[in-house]
Order: sequence, then structure tokens, then C-alpha cells
Amino acid sequence: MVKKEDAILFSGAAPGAEAHFGLMAEKYNIEEVNFSFEGHEHIRTRGIRILNHEELKQGDISLTYASKIMNREYPQTPTFRKILQTIWYQINNGHEVYVIGKIMEDNTVKGGTGWGAEFAKICNKPLFVFDQDANNWFKWNKTDWITTNEPVITSNHFTGTGTRILKDNGKKAIEELYKRSFA
Repeated sequence: MVKKEDAILFSGAAPGAEAHFGLMAEKYNIEEVNFSFEGHEHIRTRGIRILNHEELKQGDISLTYASKIMNREYPQTPTFRKILQTIWYQINNGHEVYVIGKIMEDNTVKGGTGWGAEFAKICNKPLFVFDQDANNWFKWNKTDWITTNEPVITSNHFTGTGTRILKDNGKKAIEELYKRSFA
């Protein structure tokens, strides 16, 4: 079991899932690092890390490439590029990745959050998604999603991210994840 005093949440402080992951980290006295950029909306200020332009470049990716991998068109805007760059930091720093969202038929995760899940797959990191519509946790087994009951955080450095549209069952999934892992 991970000791609370050794754990660090890496997230993005955005409204919804990221804010709730941070709220639970604070409740359990777990350090948090929230990556953001100047001018981006963030709900959490605890552990905020505003990335400068040079740092953002380290997480740069071709939006065309991301769109191709994700089987969808991402907007070719500077703001969206910065969002994907901050997601790179979240995934790169966490040794396990926990996502709240929706798994699509093509095995990607819906929205910008999906890039974080896909990057975790590319990096071969343990990846768990709570699909709010299916009301269940799933684990990526390198080829497909498998149902998993009650995952537990097993790494000191973990990432918590997900949808801005957090439903009650998504909140509960985050709360129970922390309770199982740190109570």
C-alpha cells in the first residue's frame, strides 16, 4: 500500500474530474501538482504549476498526429495545443493513470482526456478508466479494455484526470478510489 506522505497526484486542476481528484488529494493530505498555463481556467490552486512557453514545447505534439491516432479532428488552436502539452506533463509524471470519462467503440476515450489515455497506452503505463455511462472501472491490458473491480493506487506518483462533465457516479468512483488506496 502507498503511504499518503509519499504519494503525489499529477493533474491539471480543470473543472470536473481533475478538480475532484485534487479535492480528494487535499482531503487525504496527499501532495498534488497541477499543470496549467497562463490564461487557462483552473479550479484548483493548490500545487498549481504554470508552465512557461519553453516547458510547454517539451510536451508538444502534432495535432494532425493526435487527431489521426484518436480517430477524430482536434482543433488546430494554440489553446488546445497547450492543453495537450499540459496533459503530456500529467501522464509523463504519473506512473499510473486514472481517468474519468467514456470509452468509445474504437477503444479511445472521449474528448481531450482521450489523448491522456492514449499517451498512457503509448508509454505502457497502467491505465484505468471509470466509464461514467457504463458505471464501471476498466483497465487497459495492452490490447483491450477489461472490467476491473475496485482498482487501488499502487504507485507513489499517479495521474488523475478526466472529463469536465463529472457525474455523481464519477465523483463517487474517485472518492472510493482514494478511500481504498489511502484510508
